[in-house]
Amino acid sequence: HLFFLSITLLLISCGPYSFTGADTGEAKTFQVNYFQNNAPVIEPGLDRDFTNALVDLIQNQTNLNLVNTNGDLVYEGEITEYRISPTTSTANNTAAQNRLTMTVNLRYTNTKKQEDSFEQRFSFFYDFDANQQLFDIKDAANREIFERITQDIFNATLAKW
Repeated sequence: HLFFLSITLLLISCGPYSFTGADTGEAKTFQVNYFQNNAPVIEPGLDRDFTNALVDLIQNQTNLNLVNTNGDLVYEGEITEYRISPTTSTANNTAAQNRLTMTVNLRYTNTKKQEDSFEQRFSFFYDFDANQQLFDIKDAANREIFERITQDIFNATLAKW
């Protein structure tokens, strides 16, 4: 009986703890507006895929309900950069490795707690061999970049990291 009582007390004392570290406060809903691709390089579907990745992360790590309008928490912005640049070179002055970089400008509005609202840029990159084309690495690169940027956005807005 003592063992079960100890376990029960332990679980009750951990009740308000969130395993994701999310602090949604009084918010019950969130809305993610379409992140338009305003980067000089237009990659078809990039805007849709990024928007969906952000929605999926918030739904998976919080108990907030997704709405199309009047969300308690509003995520909006645009993709401002999606480019490839050389990062290292060979002795022959050719690229040995390239870097795909994506930058997102986020405007976050917390209608329940206005002082938490902000605008910020988030960026991440994916390095790949210069012998590869964007088409060859695009899926893996986007997956890694999206995962990092959406997690950074989540941490800045809900985990307060």
